[in-house]
Amino acid sequence: MHIETDETAGQGDDLALLGLLQLVSPALPIGAFAFSQGLESAFELGWVTDEAMLGEWLHGVLEDGLTRCELPALARLMAAWADGDDATLVEWDGWLAANRETAELAAEDTRLGASLARLLGSLGLLPPGPSGESPALPAGAGYVTVFAWTAHARGVPRRQALLGFAWAWLENQLAVACKALPLGHTAAQRLVERLRPALVAAVDQALALEDDALGPVLPGLALASALHETQYSRLFRS
Repeated sequence: MHIETDETAGQGDDLALLGLLQLVSPALPIGAFAFSQGLESAFELGWVTDEAMLGEWLHGVLEDGLTRCELPALARLMAAWADGDDATLVEWDGWLAANRETAELAAEDTRLGASLARLLGSLGLLPPGPSGESPALPAGAGYVTVFAWTAHARGVPRRQALLGFAWAWLENQLAVACKALPLGHTAAQRLVERLRPALVAAVDQALALEDDALGPVLPGLALASALHETQYSRLFRS
């Protein structure tokens, strides 16, 4: 008779945590480092010039963007993957695509989604499709949709998946700032300490929002991203 101990019972949680860490790692080969989500343009335009201004910008994007768009959509997509609900997957994947306000933001979402899907295929981790227990990825699935599948397949709890997604976004934005502002690494860590509670608050709010309260309110980011499309000299693709 097998007796499950506390140690063996926790192995599934440990594997889920490691799977999440792998998914949000900067070393994941999907090319996320190539995108700044309009931040490089904000530097060029003089809208963000120092640590304090960067903190305000990031807090605003988190509060009015991720909290009302990517994070609640991620929760709904994970639920759809768990339920095997093709229609809901397509609906929320399309909703996210419709909320990409510039060509660069739209391209970032689809390219990262395609890159993550290719990586999952090479690891044998894509959803099985109609003949299996889970639906296939929607055609041209965006990054959040593929991220949701990966977190679901790894057994990552929904709340932790949202925290991981928000953390990866913050880490990427700070990496952009360290290259292009420039921002020192110590200053970046000060911003991490400042914004960690905001990440938790964002996840709390995202999980509580009803569908009719969703939608990003980021005119500044949209304008910065649009201007970035014709920026003369740049390091990043968005």
